Order: sequence, then structure tokens, then C-alpha cells
Amino acid sequence: MGKKPYISIIIPTFNEAKGIGKTIREVKSVMDGYSYEIVVVDDKRSKDGTKGIARRLGARVLVPPETGKGFALIFGFEHANGDLLISMDADLSNRPKELKLLIAGIEAGYDVCMGSRFLVGGGSDDMPLIRKFGDKLFVTIVNVLYGSHYTDMCYGYRSFSKRALKQLNLMEKGFGIETEMNIKAQKAGLKILEVPSYEKKRGGGNGKLNTFRDGYIILSTILRNLR
Repeated sequence: MGKKPYISIIIPTFNEAKGIGKTIREVKSVMDGYSYEIVVVDDKRSKDGTKGIARRLGARVLVPPETGKGFALIFGFEHANGDLLISMDADLSNRPKELKLLIAGIEAGYDVCMGSRFLVGGGSDDMPLIRKFGDKLFVTIVNVLYGSHYTDMCYGYRSFSKRALKQLNLMEKGFGIETEMNIKAQKAGLKILEVPSYEKKRGGGNGKLNTFRDGYIILSTILRNLR
């Protein structure tokens, strides 16, 4: 990229009032000097004041017509103004200081830059053994079936060029969205970079992930994209 890109940071939320304020403030402090927008995509069922907090802190707030993390991200991507887009969580588990690493990956010429908790320098304070096993299993299945070399599968802290996002044609409405991104990026022959990322314990709100239900969704996503 020649000129510095305009950056859109997409944050899907569902009752995240406890964490969204600190998340936005920390993002703004890291992004000082960049041209950017923060886009909070709040579930229409969210009732705890997340929207008001985000607006007061200068974020754009969108309310998608359908529910689900995947749909929120797709809706946010479609309505974002940036030519470099980043997805991150609202619960303080993603460290805002890593934003610059995700931005640098796209500026260096990669189409997709994905945070990985399993590279040297990465890690997690919020991954029970069953989830770690599940992620490793899904990574192995995808790598075998699609010829990729991923180290992490179900982590949402990642960046994209706008052109690459359009190529992915994302459709997953729920927690299969990251897996769909990985598979379609590989199938499209995009330039993919994984960078170390450290996942902190969530600092606000309640986790929405259900290990077994969403594990089934992820496996279904893997098999569905074989076609």
C-alpha cells in the first residue's frame, strides 16, 4: 500500500457494557496518529446500555437485523469505510497494543493477518483444556483437508484488506465465522500471515461460547466448505 490506509475496527457486541468502554478507550490510545473508525455492531437483543456507552466514546454503532457473531461481523464489514479492516472482541481479551502488528501485516502486502495463540510469543489466560484440544483438532482437520498451515482456528483477532474480504464472500452467521474465514482464504489463494497474539481473561460481560454446541457448528462449517 502506498498511502496510509483508513482503518475500520469492527467490534461485535451483545450486552458488553462492562467492557466496551475500556476497550474503546484503549483502542483510541493505541490508534493515535492513524486514520480510523471504531464500529460497534451491537446485537438487537442487547439491553445493557452498550450502544450508549459506545456512542458517547465516539464509536459508530450499528444494529444488524439478524443475530449471531458471524452476521454481526459480516454486517460490520459491509458498512465499514476502511480499506483495512480489523475484527476484535469487546471483552478486553484482545490486547489493543497488538493492533499495530495486525495493521503492519496488511501494510506489508498480506491479504489476511491472523492472531495466533499458539505461535511463540502468543498464549491464552482463557482457554480451558477442552477448548485447547478442540482448537487443535479443528486446526489439524482444516490443514489436512485444505492444505493450509494454520496454528490457530477459532480466534477472532485478525485484519484484512477490503479487497480480500470481498473475495471471501462470508456467510456464516454464528461462531463458525472464523473457521469460514480461514478455509475461504486458503481456497482463494490469498496471502495469509499469522502473528503471535496473547488472549487475556475476559474483563467484562459473560462469555457467549458454548464449547460443544459451537464445536458442532465449527465442524459443520469445515465439512460444508468442502463442496
